[in-house]
Amino acid sequence: MEVPAKKARVLRAALETWRREGRLSEETARSLEADIRVIPFDWRRLARYALFASVLCLAIAVGAILADEVLMEFLLRVLALPPLFKCVVFFVLGALFFAAGVRRRARTPERLYSIESLFFLGVLSVATGMAFLGMFFGNERLYPLLPLGAALLYGALGIMLESNQVWAFALLSLGGWMGAETGYVSGWGTYYLGMNYPLRFVLFGAVLTGLGYAMGQRSRLAFLGTTTRTMGFLYLFLSLWILSIFGNYGDAASWFEVRQMELFHWSLLFGIVAAGAVYRGLKRDDGLARGFGTVFLCLNFYTRFFEYFWAPLHKALFFAILAASFWLLGSKAERIWSDLRRRRSARSEVSEDLDDADEE
Repeated sequence: MEVPAKKARVLRAALETWRREGRLSEETARSLEADIRVIPFDWRRLARYALFASVLCLAIAVGAILADEVLMEFLLRVLALPPLFKCVVFFVLGALFFAAGVRRRARTPERLYSIESLFFLGVLSVATGMAFLGMFFGNERLYPLLPLGAALLYGALGIMLESNQVWAFALLSLGGWMGAETGYVSGWGTYYLGMNYPLRFVLFGAVLTGLGYAMGQRSRLAFLGTTTRTMGFLYLFLSLWILSIFGNYGDAASWFEVRQMELFHWSLLFGIVAAGAVYRGLKRDDGLARGFGTVFLCLNFYTRFFEYFWAPLHKALFFAILAASFWLLGSKAERIWSDLRRRRSARSEVSEDLDDADEE
């Protein structure tokens, strides 16, 4: 097994721990450790960054086309073509990208990032085709259904291609459909069933998070569980954060008339959900829930600090308190990191001592 140096240290520490706990015999542990090969350069990481840079440069190339008068004139002529024709062209282009990704996966499955880059271009092509399809029909009722169609298509492709990236775009499109559909039903007003957009997405994120945990229990869709939970947590916590600032108000005029203390119950709900995620993460060894809960719990505290103390405190004292809090947070994180590093070093020294004793 060829792995980077950092991963090799983690694997060796795990083998040493399992050996000391009696889960692995001396012979098995030595055999597995001998199979670990440290690669001198992380070509996989370079491939990931290079492919990301390729997509970025492609976007810059499109911008350069828009800045060129001759190419811009050609582009305007292309855009003047019937929307249905452009829709078909982009759908065909998307199918070609997905087919190329499937072909590359069949030939070289280890080239994960290039495969996902082709899938990403396929997703963009399909999204563009959907936009032109909406222009072709020109029906306002159809607009909310376009994200739903994209979500169903991406979802089916994500399952068939076993691509978490395509599945993530399916969940993004599903969120777009939920917002557009409730907006259309409410006459594009702010409220739907008495809920503004952030509160609606709190419920949407909670349902999506629960679905992610349920998918993790099903062997057929277990590979999509982590991505579903991640997107669910993003919807849930970002919406709770916005809700804790603006409350269930639909316009700026109404929001300016209330005091921030009147929105404290939303901040309390935000804190309870974040603390609950941290508790679940610690109890169930769920790193995803623990990470999201910790980050947004801190974000909740700092947001409330700005809301309640920005005006009454002198700015020097305000930023001094802020600096002290960041210092304490950084020191705590550094202490945890040092403890983890010390434990790894101790495990490595014990392993070396055992090897020396065996040689003697």
